[in-house]
Amino acid sequence: MAHPVPPALPLGPHRIWPPVVLAPMAGVTNRVFRTLCAGFGGGLYVAEMVSARALRFGDRKTWDSYVDFDPAERIRSLQLYATDPTDVAEAVRRLVGEGRLDHLDLNVGCPAPKITRKGGGSAIPLKANLLRSIVRAAVTNAGTVPVSVKCRIGLDERLVTYRTVGEVAAGEGCAWVALHGRTAVQLYGGQADWRPIAELKAASPIPVLGNGDLFTASDALRMVEETGCDGVVIGRGCLGRPWLFAELDAAFRGDPVPVAPRFGVVMAVLRGHLDALTEAKGEPAALREFRKHLSWYAKGYAIGVDVRRQLAQVSTRVGLEAVLALLDPDAAPAPGSERLPRAKSSSQRRVALPDGYLDELDDATPPPSADHPDLASVSGG
Repeated sequence: MAHPVPPALPLGPHRIWPPVVLAPMAGVTNRVFRTLCAGFGGGLYVAEMVSARALRFGDRKTWDSYVDFDPAERIRSLQLYATDPTDVAEAVRRLVGEGRLDHLDLNVGCPAPKITRKGGGSAIPLKANLLRSIVRAAVTNAGTVPVSVKCRIGLDERLVTYRTVGEVAAGEGCAWVALHGRTAVQLYGGQADWRPIAELKAASPIPVLGNGDLFTASDALRMVEETGCDGVVIGRGCLGRPWLFAELDAAFRGDPVPVAPRFGVVMAVLRGHLDALTEAKGEPAALREFRKHLSWYAKGYAIGVDVRRQLAQVSTRVGLEAVLALLDPDAAPAPGSERLPRAKSSSQRRVALPDGYLDELDDATPPPSADHPDLASVSGG
């Protein structure tokens, strides 16, 4: 059965083809991982979410660690988190003035407690006037650099905000709006609801991208068919499976999708990944960061509990190679293993908000600012 294929996704002077976007994931979508994924297929590869406040006040670690692009990256794309339009204005003015990026994404969908309890992420759309001020500050100061917005359905089933986000994004001149088909309360649990994506697409004068439960190329094609969305945003589905972008590339072109790799191919990919990470950070730091990737690469392959435990504990490259030597390069992944949980999959019972945040929803006053949060383990929504 032929699937409808959307055209290239417009982004200022650029055209994104296939219309696939790598979702920002903290601690994951660094320069090395983005470059690895881009080697498999076309699309847009967005850097990790970064605090506008940290950028505004010149936090050196933030600038050095997060505003970090490979010379080969054709479109330098960064996601910004903020609660104050002034922080956004100053951060964007500096980013653009220094020629640091080609695309800016605003996160108003992150459900992590460390973000929402400060009034950020999924909390922002509850206050439409504050949301509008933040988006306007970004677009105004970005100049010719296109700005997009990523959101969720809402805080919960009662406090639905995606329509407001869509209206503000379109009204302020954003390039597109991306919608994750979950509420903040759901976190990453349960099943994504794609119906709001279809509704937003039908009402929006700007492109709409869909996100949520996209684990295979067929999932992406089905989302486009069912919702009419203009493109897809890939998050957890590519963890330990960067070749998903090759599958998406083929599927959107209408070509046969490559078969899932044997473990020998996986080992070659993970070695290249670790080589690049080691070059960037040195072996000890690279291996500490890489352990989570090892568990994702091994998902779905019959390698045994003991070997998995050894992979989780490797501290040297020599030790890793000794463990890899125990594995069968001809092993194929179990059917359906691409849907096994990777990273976050639990549900959140309540969303942390600043005290009294829901009392004055028309108020555009930013919540009291504390120091920018530690973004480790925050996916970006």
